[in-house]
Amino acid sequence: MNLRPLHDRVIVKRVEEERTTAGGIVIPDSATEKPIKGEVLAVGNGKILEDGSKRELDIKVGDKVLFGKYSGTEVKVEGEELLVMREDDVMAVIEG
Repeated sequence: MNLRPLHDRVIVKRVEEERTTAGGIVIPDSATEKPIKGEVLAVGNGKILEDGSKRELDIKVGDKVLFGKYSGTEVKVEGEELLVMREDDVMAVIEG
């Protein structure tokens, strides 16, 4: 990938949710919502603070994260749909 996010931005690829229920019912694409889980593909250098110093991001490449339904800006790179968002838009890192 040839994208490098600036400052406190991260690039996230959505992780698709299961389309089959526990009972074996297949959910069609038109009935599913966009996933709010994703994997971080790239992170910026850090947030520039008011005093001019730089704070490193808490998120790393490879982290699985949760974000808001309408967070970020969708971009298409090499046929792949990605999200560019600020670190503040990420609500949690999924551990384990």
